[in-house]
Amino acid sequence: MKKVILSLSLVFFAFNMFGYVTIRYYNKDSKEQVMKVTMDGNHSEVKFSASTTSSVAIQGGGTKCIIETSCGKVEVKDGANIEIKDGCIKIN
Repeated sequence: MKKVILSLSLVFFAFNMFGYVTIRYYNKDSKEQVMKVTMDGNHSEVKFSASTTSSVAIQGGGTKCIIETSCGKVEVKDGANIEIKDGCIKIN
């Protein structure tokens, strides 16, 4: 019984280590935007489809990430609504 409880505790802990930052976006640009993302020291890329309103989930362990745009770096928190225009991000 102790082994089962210990195993379940480890599984629960492992699932909580990995989280997502979910961003709702509206890309006003007529082309897809691919931007670099940093989250908890890990680097990846995120694609924002052209002329679309949608959501993206960025995998990591935190509740915020930094997105590198042509206008500079922007810190975005989980659940944020952003607007993309001319390759720049505006948080709504």
